[in-house]
Amino acid sequence: MMVTSVSAQIITVDRLRNETTRTIKKEIDTTTWTRKRGGLVSLNLSQGALSNWASGGDNFSLSISSYCNYYFFYKKGRQFWDNNIDVNIGYVQTTSLGSRKNDDRYDYLSKYGYKIDTIGKWYLSSLFNFRSQFFDGYTYPSSTGVFTSSFLSPAYFILSAGLDYKASDKLSVFVSPLTSRWVIVMNKYLSKNAAYGVDSGKHSIEEIGSFITVNYNNNFTKNINYKSRLDLFSNYLNNPENINFYMTNQLSCKLSKYLSVVYSLDLIYDDNVRIFGPNGNSPGLQLKSLVGVGFLMPMKMRKS
Repeated sequence: MMVTSVSAQIITVDRLRNETTRTIKKEIDTTTWTRKRGGLVSLNLSQGALSNWASGGDNFSLSISSYCNYYFFYKKGRQFWDNNIDVNIGYVQTTSLGSRKNDDRYDYLSKYGYKIDTIGKWYLSSLFNFRSQFFDGYTYPSSTGVFTSSFLSPAYFILSAGLDYKASDKLSVFVSPLTSRWVIVMNKYLSKNAAYGVDSGKHSIEEIGSFITVNYNNNFTKNINYKSRLDLFSNYLNNPENINFYMTNQLSCKLSKYLSVVYSLDLIYDDNVRIFGPNGNSPGLQLKSLVGVGFLMPMKMRKS
């Protein structure tokens, strides 16, 4: 019995010694960030000339419209970071009306989210959006243009926290009950005239309210793509029933590798933009519709 007991103790000590000196292999973290980026560049050009044309019309007309989009997306485990940049520039020249811009916008949207359950499609998210323009803008109630906008006048900053529902890789709906929205008017003339709801002499105003943005992007076929975004904002402190409305739509149809037809429709309603109506002091629905045939070059999508 004594020999058996001593032998068992020796075996136990040897096992403990081996365990303490064994090299422990660290588990390798196989979760990596998934990266995806891409976009497209579109350029549409039309030109016309008339000479001794009985039906009438401008002797010369030239229209150029361009659109550039770039997106980059990161995902790791339950986290995602989604970014999108849109830039639109348009210009028209005619003998009767002179030169005017007909499109001018840059827009950056960024969302970061964390999935709050393993099987659902809801993400606890934060959102940042910045939107403005490059050049001076005019409205034309008559042949003489009225100065209405400029660089960073207006500019819109949105900072929001809420829930993002990703129904699919084509559709997402972000809802926030608490959002800060800043309206910036840097131009001195527009600031002096209390444009875009900013008090006279001031350059910015902060609004607190609720915010919803719906983003949709779908390739119906290999050659047909539709992209849309809808933003809704209600200011809790000033006429919350007057909801600010911003919507962009773009339908592109490829005719060949680099030739396409592109139609875009933008709709905006902002109760603080009171430059419409008979007296030029009322809000109104802003609408911009453009169609063109031209160059379309998709940026190659990259994944890593």
